[in-house]
Amino acid sequence: MMKDTSVEVTSLRHAQFGRASRTMRLQTLVRLRWLAVAGQTVTVLVVAGLFQFSLPILETALLIAALALVNLSLSLRFPATHRLKPLAALTLLGFDLLQMSGLLFITGGLANPFAPLLCVPVIISFASLPLRQSLLLLAFAIACTTSLTVSPYPLPWHPDEVLIIYPVMQLGIWCAIVSMMAFAAFYAYRVSMEATLLADALAATELVLEREKHLSQLDGLAAAAAHELGTPLATISVVAKEMERELSGDDRFREDVALLRSQSERCRDILRRLTSLSAENEEHMRRLPLSSLIEEVTAPHRQFDITFKLVEKSDRAGEPVGNRNAGILYGLGNLIENAVDFARKTVTLTVEHDADKVAITIEDDGDGFAPDVLSHIGEPYMSTRNREMDRAGGLGLGLFIAKTLLERSGASLSFENRGPDESGARVRIVWPRSVMEIKD
Repeated sequence: MMKDTSVEVTSLRHAQFGRASRTMRLQTLVRLRWLAVAGQTVTVLVVAGLFQFSLPILETALLIAALALVNLSLSLRFPATHRLKPLAALTLLGFDLLQMSGLLFITGGLANPFAPLLCVPVIISFASLPLRQSLLLLAFAIACTTSLTVSPYPLPWHPDEVLIIYPVMQLGIWCAIVSMMAFAAFYAYRVSMEATLLADALAATELVLEREKHLSQLDGLAAAAAHELGTPLATISVVAKEMERELSGDDRFREDVALLRSQSERCRDILRRLTSLSAENEEHMRRLPLSSLIEEVTAPHRQFDITFKLVEKSDRAGEPVGNRNAGILYGLGNLIENAVDFARKTVTLTVEHDADKVAITIEDDGDGFAPDVLSHIGEPYMSTRNREMDRAGGLGLGLFIAKTLLERSGASLSFENRGPDESGARVRIVWPRSVMEIKD
């Protein structure tokens, strides 16, 4: 039932471009690395000082100092607001992996309980970098993890005890780290991608709402323009009359001056009509009965070869009259437009109102929603589409915007197919009457 609108396609392209060029703020990475430097330093001091385990102090100190030195040089070289390009961020995260692998290699390899920390740079990459660079870092992380299986250095332990890590245990640890790395990377990427898509969709929703509000305020702008232009036009008219009187006997200028005066009068008449139109329609523009709302959202679609069938159900409470809401107008208009696009012959609008609620049901006699599509309705973008989805129409940003705007107005929406004896889709929008009605 739903279609891909132009705003949907455009915003989807922008969102894909944004994901392809995502950048990481250098200051964020620098702070995480200082945290790593502090954690590594404390760990070495505790292992060597508190537990008195044998540890290659010089080598570990050099590796930690290298990380701190690179971090310090980055802080001094670039401002805090600098954003890293994907390749630069990949290089720094790769260096972090290499430094961490070096520490683990000389302190027991996979036997070291801190070996799972190799997953951290990979998770950061999948959460903030494009997929291509993240996959490269994942492959490098797996290679670093594999190299730890051949570490000749023993795990720092009590001098009178030998801690033996059997090959099968090392294989199990390797499998656990690699599987955790892959799962955490996939999870971080999905969460980050969905958050980005949602942010883009909400931004598009705000743009649509602002555009609708701007259109609804044009009458006020026209009145303001008429008021501001009235004084200079009056001055022009007076000057034109004086010139016409002074040059009435001069054949060279008489016609031109008369034309100038007549056109200035015409401009004043136009501005006068704009002012009176705004004053006459101001109350009408502010207050909108439910029947007028339905007529306004259906009128642009009546020229198509689709029959509109309006069914009204009401009680003695009377018709609700509410404020003009740009979000409701756009949301209902989008749903009706999609119903018209996918209907065969008829679109049915059922309008119900009583003392408690106001409900609008939009039905078409098209193919309806594919069963596997119903659970995804309302998501800003759909990553895959099968033939059933193509038959049911595009479900993406256009519907997300309409659904979000209607829900902001206080409505609840439900999407379903019609009964087994009827083909087509059904969308039902329900508001509490107190939300849709102006209290006098």
